[in-house]
Amino acid sequence: MTKRPLYQQTVADVYQQLQTSEQGLSAASAQDRLARNGRNALAQQKKTTLLQRFIGQFKDLMIIVLLVAAAIAGLTGELVDAVIILLVVILNAIFGVFQEAKAEEAINALKDMAAPSATVRRDGQVLTVKSDELVVGDSVLLEAGDVVPADLRLVDVAGLKVEESALTGESVPVEKTSAVLTGDDLGLGDRTNLAFMNSNVTYGRATGVVVATGMATEVGRIAGMLEAADETTTPLQANLVQLGKALTGLILVIAAVVFGLGLWRGTANVIDMLLTAISLAVAAIPEGLPAIVTITLALGTQRMAKRHALVRKLPAVETLGSTDIIASDKTGTLTQNKMTVEQVYQNGRLVPAADNPLRAADPLARVMLLSNDTQQLADGLAGDPTETALVQYQLDRQFPVAQTLKTFPRVAEIPFDSERKLMTTVHPLSDGQFLVAVKGAPDELLKRVTRVDLAGEVTTVTAAQRSAILATNHDLATQAIRVLAFAYRVVPAVPTPLDSATAEQDLIFAGLVGMIDPERPEVAQAVAEAKGAGIRPIMITGDHRDTAAAIAQRLGIITAKQTDAVLTGAELDALDDATFQKTVDQYAVYARVAPEHKVRIVNAWQKRGKVVAMTGDGVNDAPALKAADIGIGMGITGTEVAKGASDMVLADDNFATIVVAVEEGRKVFANIQKAIQYLLSANLGEVLTLFMMTMLGWQILAPVHILWINLVTDTLPAIALGVEPLERNLMNRPPRGRQSNFFSGGVLSGILYQGFLEGALTLGVYWLAITFPVHASASLAHADALTMAFATLGLIQLFHAFNSKSIHGSLFKIGVWRNQFFNWAIVIAFGLLAMTILVPGLNGIFHVTTLTLGQWGIVGLAGLLMVVIVEIVKFFQRRALPQVTTR
Repeated sequence: MTKRPLYQQTVADVYQQLQTSEQGLSAASAQDRLARNGRNALAQQKKTTLLQRFIGQFKDLMIIVLLVAAAIAGLTGELVDAVIILLVVILNAIFGVFQEAKAEEAINALKDMAAPSATVRRDGQVLTVKSDELVVGDSVLLEAGDVVPADLRLVDVAGLKVEESALTGESVPVEKTSAVLTGDDLGLGDRTNLAFMNSNVTYGRATGVVVATGMATEVGRIAGMLEAADETTTPLQANLVQLGKALTGLILVIAAVVFGLGLWRGTANVIDMLLTAISLAVAAIPEGLPAIVTITLALGTQRMAKRHALVRKLPAVETLGSTDIIASDKTGTLTQNKMTVEQVYQNGRLVPAADNPLRAADPLARVMLLSNDTQQLADGLAGDPTETALVQYQLDRQFPVAQTLKTFPRVAEIPFDSERKLMTTVHPLSDGQFLVAVKGAPDELLKRVTRVDLAGEVTTVTAAQRSAILATNHDLATQAIRVLAFAYRVVPAVPTPLDSATAEQDLIFAGLVGMIDPERPEVAQAVAEAKGAGIRPIMITGDHRDTAAAIAQRLGIITAKQTDAVLTGAELDALDDATFQKTVDQYAVYARVAPEHKVRIVNAWQKRGKVVAMTGDGVNDAPALKAADIGIGMGITGTEVAKGASDMVLADDNFATIVVAVEEGRKVFANIQKAIQYLLSANLGEVLTLFMMTMLGWQILAPVHILWINLVTDTLPAIALGVEPLERNLMNRPPRGRQSNFFSGGVLSGILYQGFLEGALTLGVYWLAITFPVHASASLAHADALTMAFATLGLIQLFHAFNSKSIHGSLFKIGVWRNQFFNWAIVIAFGLLAMTILVPGLNGIFHVTTLTLGQWGIVGLAGLLMVVIVEIVKFFQRRALPQVTTR
């Protein structure tokens, strides 16, 4: 026989099952259970040491290729090459460790949320013990302000309300009960006779029996999900792996072919051909690419930090740019997580709260304030969020709150309870009578109403007025507005005995107040911008279906007609993974979901090939934040657990900041793509130049030539491309998605034809210098030709950097001088290249000659031709594919 869930069992059944009682455990029994089952604490996650994180940076294939090239260069005596390559690799590793220094702390943050102590009953005595000493079967006492120390089955409840939004996503505190629940497969938010570890008691008191501790609690289950979750590979990391594999194959093939052909032709010995092969490897490997990618990402994180998006892991910057889906938690992310008065029904009229003329003499305003347990502290209001919303509304309207409370002190009360759903307080009046102030659920309160107050005139309530009140309540409820009703009566003395029968009868209806956890004012615009960028926003919440649907409509996530776009957690449970994956695009709102549901939603979209960003602030969001391609935590309202599981944290808790981050992410990818096209086309030009020189039997450029060109052209200009301004209409394009890579969008064809063009122009200059030499001496002629090829190959790449400012856009429309860092980078790079030829002494080290003005003119013309020819190709590309215009 299957054991029934705890919420379906009676208190007596639970006591029997756990072998305990209302008096709690004995001290000996508690000690024995603690020894057998362990402490009430969450497992600590094993930390990664600084050395482990540093070593982890060298697992990338591109880094391994560079290390191999450095080793070969060192073994063959090319120490300068080896040292420079190693410096690039180490710099990249330091950047990575620095950015990821804050390792995963989510599970430890969960532990930090735990209550330090708990009040229990053992051996019939009330004691205070450390919360980690609690065991299953302990009897725990709760009161307002407590943190629930373990998972409890509630036994005795007196107006208990527990704030569970971090765990369940419920936007308001949950009213608890000790009664047996009958529903099957109830979600956490509906298990109202249970209290969960790390949730907060906001009202009332209760006694409960511990039913789970440590990792067996609901919070512990989430901690286990976090520990078991695999780290996702970002699109950037996947693209770099693909690029590394492609380059590795290319390098090996080219080096082997050249080495074999050279030996076969017999034009050089083994050592010379090995040096030639190394030259080709150096030419083929973009040594600066890892550093350039890292620096571009790091600069992106700095710009994002200035706009309140704090990135914990570098690749997350670019991942945002490829995002297809933003799956957002509702409470605290799309909404303010703060109940606010929105509608007021008074004197037979429903008006927006801002338009309600709040006067001190109004019975509604007085009852709202008096039948209320909110406390005014120096730093704000404290109490139940619903009650504090009523007081805050009056403070915002300059209502004399303090004076009213002083004039009408509370002398008696009937606390709220979940059965009658009312709260009543009694206050003396100046004429010796007493005001009975009542608030509660409209349907329950209306049963006790006999009269109605209409602008100070009290008359018998009619059937039509009752119908209007109930209809208003229904209309507001369908808009996900929480409604409270208010009534009063004046009595000559405090009722004796003070109970519902004597005090909560013959009431005068004062009005209704509608409250909601309102959407953040900037979110609707952010949702519209996300949709304009081809990104689909979806809402995931622990709130009820109607509440979720209403907020989603107000934000523009769904329309009023899209009722079938809302799916509950129970309905999701009824779908197997295969079916859900096929139909996931039908749903935009998920209500009443558990943490595992959020992970299923993220995984379903990922299996459809989509890049998913998940936002959230609660403990219940943490597993999905970690499972998503990029997890986005809230910096202000977010729990440390959510932040620890996130790749990025919003410092201002502003959903609109996500759109800003997406824009920055797209710019980062576009700029990295430009740098890659620039670097690989330049390196292809170098490879082709060396390959053809070898095949033609010409004197070839030495490794020092290639390395210096790479050092000059692959660093500052490439980095400068990484800070190019945002391209026009970038946010109007659809996401590039998971299947695209750095070679998409015409980049591969650009690399090929531009690389061939660079090689052809360099070889052309070399042939021209040999065919029409300035010097009669053959050795000088060859030296001049080699120098001109060296200068041409370097200068062409600097000219080509201007072409690379946009993949398809015209240089003349982009603006040549917009990026000042780029301009200075070109000037400095040209100076470094020219000084090897012009500075006496250096030309000897680099085995080059001093060129004449005419020879420099030929070199400059070749560089200018690079710009002209690429501009012509881009012109025809834009004519053939108008959509590629980017500026």
